[in-house]
Amino acid sequence: MATLNRAELDRLEKRELQLTILAVVFVLVLAGGLAAFMYPLVFLHPIGNKWTLRVAFFGFCGLALLFVGYLLERQRTVLQLKQQLLAEVERNVTLQHQASVDLLQSMPDRNHFWDRLTMEFRRAMTMQKTLSLLLVKAKAGAGPAKPDQDDAAWGDAAKALSRKLRPTDSIYRLGTEILALVLPETDSLTAKRTAVRLQEELQDVRTKYGKAFDISAHNYPQDVQSVHELEDIVKSLLPEQEDWESPVPSNAK
Repeated sequence: MATLNRAELDRLEKRELQLTILAVVFVLVLAGGLAAFMYPLVFLHPIGNKWTLRVAFFGFCGLALLFVGYLLERQRTVLQLKQQLLAEVERNVTLQHQASVDLLQSMPDRNHFWDRLTMEFRRAMTMQKTLSLLLVKAKAGAGPAKPDQDDAAWGDAAKALSRKLRPTDSIYRLGTEILALVLPETDSLTAKRTAVRLQEELQDVRTKYGKAFDISAHNYPQDVQSVHELEDIVKSLLPEQEDWESPVPSNAK
């Protein structure tokens, strides 16, 4: 259970309590009615051994009360178990949320990204290989916005993206709502196919948090001819309110 619909749970719990009360009333009415019919035969006009009839009468009343007590005790026990399970589920959800936040905070930042991008571009240019850059940016989704869960959403998104990456690929957090994936030796067509697979991998995150993601692919040498062009593309997507430091100037052209 990713999220708890407390209103629905409370409604189901209230309905179960109503059914239990209805069952108790039903048992009491039937037992009381039968006891009322038995009373004259047991106490006023006994037929046979009156003590046997009285023992049976009081035994029946006792069994009816025990059954009512069982119903009430069952309701109380089930309620306690539900509360314990819900508390455990909420604790697990909190731990998962914290794990996602910790993962997001431990991801390499923009400084590592600039260094890796420059290094991979030089390698691709020297060895005449291809290099692709995928930029994952949040966009307005159809579901309700949940600003308080942004970090957890991006942490889950980072985990989902990492599952589809090769050992040579790398992922970085460039801002509060943007991730970058560096894919060495990846041509433009493969990068676009990878973007489609990543969108499918992010489906659970979209459903869980109501977020939508836009993935853009940029390739060397098809789309850009220098590392500075890639850097400019990245800078154009970064939020203006965040003062991003410019990468160390490189000699790669």
